[in-house]
Amino acid sequence: MSPATDSLRPWQLTATDPAVQDRLSRELHLPPLVASLLATRGWKDAEAARRHLSSKLTELHDPMLLPDMCAAAQRLVRAVNDRETILVHGDYDVDGVTGTSLLVRLFQLLGAQVAWHIPNRFTDGYAFGEHSIEKAEEVGAKVVVSVDNGTSSLDTITALAARGIDTVVTDHHEPPLGDLPPAVAIVNPKLATSEYPFRELCGGAVAFKLAWGICQELSGGGRVRDDLREFLVDAMAYVAIATVCDVVPLVDENRILARYGLQSLEATQHAGLKNLLEVCGLAGRGLNAEDVGFQIGPRLNASGRLGTAQTAVELLMCTDPVRAKALALELDRLNLQRKEIERELSDEALTSAEAFTDIERWPVMVLAGQGWHQGVIGIVAARLVERFHRPAIIIGLDGETGRGSCRTLPGVDLLDLLHAGKDAMRQYGGHAQAAGLEIRADQVDALREAVNARARETYPNGMPEQPLAIDADVPFESMTPELMRQIEKLEPYGEQNAKPVLLSRDIRLSEPPRIVGSDRTHLILRFRRGGHELRAIAFGLASRERELVMGHPVHLVYTPGWNTFRGETSLQLVVTDFRCGMPAPV
Repeated sequence: MSPATDSLRPWQLTATDPAVQDRLSRELHLPPLVASLLATRGWKDAEAARRHLSSKLTELHDPMLLPDMCAAAQRLVRAVNDRETILVHGDYDVDGVTGTSLLVRLFQLLGAQVAWHIPNRFTDGYAFGEHSIEKAEEVGAKVVVSVDNGTSSLDTITALAARGIDTVVTDHHEPPLGDLPPAVAIVNPKLATSEYPFRELCGGAVAFKLAWGICQELSGGGRVRDDLREFLVDAMAYVAIATVCDVVPLVDENRILARYGLQSLEATQHAGLKNLLEVCGLAGRGLNAEDVGFQIGPRLNASGRLGTAQTAVELLMCTDPVRAKALALELDRLNLQRKEIERELSDEALTSAEAFTDIERWPVMVLAGQGWHQGVIGIVAARLVERFHRPAIIIGLDGETGRGSCRTLPGVDLLDLLHAGKDAMRQYGGHAQAAGLEIRADQVDALREAVNARARETYPNGMPEQPLAIDADVPFESMTPELMRQIEKLEPYGEQNAKPVLLSRDIRLSEPPRIVGSDRTHLILRFRRGGHELRAIAFGLASRERELVMGHPVHLVYTPGWNTFRGETSLQLVVTDFRCGMPAPV
């Protein structure tokens, strides 16, 4: 599926209060553009903006503030001391495998009896189930620790308790409408009883908080002893990967965890992580959130998408360089295989979508197909949202049953839509922006009708329009390496701290466009204004090459970045959209 272009989307320049911009610029000694970018992201108070930019480790919240953390840490310390077997039960996505690996490594460091379990996407389904009970009994577990799941697993945790097996839940998903499971502890910042200052942690971050709480308990409370502190700093590499890939807001604690976790990842001496960086082509250089999201995350996800996540977990825990190299190469191979499967399924989904082009009748796209690979349906759902600008539910059927993955637009609550179709599904759950479901094949039509009826009722004027939001109007000649270094203070970028999107008006091509890429879908461009000239790349926009004419005015929407080629680094613009002619359509 080729990327959707923004050629028909309206442009909207974000308004900034000049007084706020001036105050932030003056008090924080920042260029006006950077001050404006802070203001458009909600930072109006200079001191709050200063804390956001500095993001100090000392500003992380005490893990003991999380619900049930004290009970969780005490139970697990007792398990370590009494040599009880602990089963760490994760999930097959990046969030789950990183959190699982982090906790297993901690328990190994502590000399505990520990095993781990990740469900198979195709045979076990999501989160807890009968497989969880079987695994716990197989290894003789006395305590099961969940990662990135468990808050809604009433039946399974009740069954574990009946067998004398305690459960400690670490999770970040919204709690169910009904009863909570009878766990020894449910460590989840989203519980109704939670007084934790920040509710948007990912599952890997909650697991890290549990590790921190255990380390505090072992250290007598308060300051963690040096050897355990060293482990926690190193383990923040896992948390950065989970935080970026789970697309949680990169503000408050998440910004701190991502920022310092990226530093830990850059400096890691762990064989598994080092070889993963080498395979991704990221070794020996500074890392950013985009490296994690587009290079590291897809490879860690690949094994879980195509079968079992065992390869990813083994890599994240591997200390043997030779074995780690082989595992990293295997993840790379699986990722290439995943891409090919994704391309084939995308083509089939687009063909299926032709029956639902009437957006007034079908504001939510619900597509299903026999044999559609359940490991990539989430990616395809996200692609369809980008292309058609409406929520998408993609269901992979296997005979009489199927599993679906759901994605949506900003401002459209998926769970609310799914609640309307609850009678058609076996089960469902997730977030407002991403969810999963299980369903009988003969109920797909009923689900489609129910969620679309709710969507038409909730959004009678159609889905919220998604204009291309532009942060600032910037004179082309002011975009320099010096300004770029100031803009970089906003990193790491992610949800609620998006990369800057800038507009420069009335510039000209300095040479004809060049079409590049293995699939011939990208453009290499050079623009100038006066004596100032910059290189640009437009991903997926080669089909619009004829719109660009030498000598004609171009209005360019872009994100500035760095490009390193043959050892030399230079400023480069990554094009989001462009328009030609006068005036600029803002």
